[in-house]
Amino acid sequence: MPMFRKITACASLAFAAFVAATQTCSVATAQAFPDRPVRIIVPFPPGGPLDIMTRVYAQRLSEEWKQPVVVENRAGGNSAIGAQQVARAAPDGYTLLVAMDTTLVMNPLTVTNLSYDAQKDFVLVSLMAQNPALLLVPGGGAADVADLVVRAKSQPGKLSYGAGVLPTRLAGYLFNKLVGIDAVFVAYKGSAEVAQGLLTSSIDYAFDGVAPYLSLIERGQVRPLAKLNNNPLPQLPAMRPLADVAQLPELGEFSIWSGLAAPAGTPPALVELLQRAIATASSDPAVRDRLHQMGIYATSSTSGQFSSFVKAETAKWGRVVEESGFKMN
Repeated sequence: MPMFRKITACASLAFAAFVAATQTCSVATAQAFPDRPVRIIVPFPPGGPLDIMTRVYAQRLSEEWKQPVVVENRAGGNSAIGAQQVARAAPDGYTLLVAMDTTLVMNPLTVTNLSYDAQKDFVLVSLMAQNPALLLVPGGGAADVADLVVRAKSQPGKLSYGAGVLPTRLAGYLFNKLVGIDAVFVAYKGSAEVAQGLLTSSIDYAFDGVAPYLSLIERGQVRPLAKLNNNPLPQLPAMRPLADVAQLPELGEFSIWSGLAAPAGTPPALVELLQRAIATASSDPAVRDRLHQMGIYATSSTSGQFSSFVKAETAKWGRVVEESGFKMN
């Protein structure tokens, strides 16, 4: 055999041996996981829907893994601070991120000097939850969507609307644009502030997730006018999709979603183990029922499905960001 072919053959055998050894090591790592506490970083303050959802999952994962699963809140920068922390963590499965639409889609579209790369710094493990969103008004506000539109059009630039995260802010922008409303946007840091704005009638309407408002709606302090997607909402069975109510099929569907991400370089076998754990937890009746009571839908996906979903969401909202000219900095 010519020397070149011998070298090539040896190199091929060495590479195959390296790949086999790497795969064996990856599988062994996954089989031993976890042998110490796991941290899940929530990039928003305690007490919000994302935090509560994560803690429900964390309790279930802790029971399955027989190890503590600790939820840590690292708020700031529209989830960038927590995301950056996980991006720099060791890819061993012991530091994970609950990433949401803001983290993986909106920040990359609207922040020019983002402290992490959403495409390169993470491997997406699984979707975890969808929090349906609502168009809401104060208890004494507009009677329905048509009434809200009439009020806004009769007073251009006088009505105000609020949102706490980028997805709901852009959903509000898109709705206003499609119905021809000129309203003043009021930025809030989260759902607690949005709810307060509605309770004090500081804003005339808002777009936000369902979870924080169910008790307020029950007491008549806040009124929901429409939901922003077609998913069933058992707590509000009569609620119709905004796209139907406003006769705006181009509005499409919208929900606030979240999923589990790990640092880039996490072994595939470990990613698969994490994905299976989320799938098992999301199908647990105790987990599903507890989250449904808060208006949150437990879900799961494969890593590939999660990646495809994020790409589709990026394309969808990228068009809205381009049209609006909205940038964070």
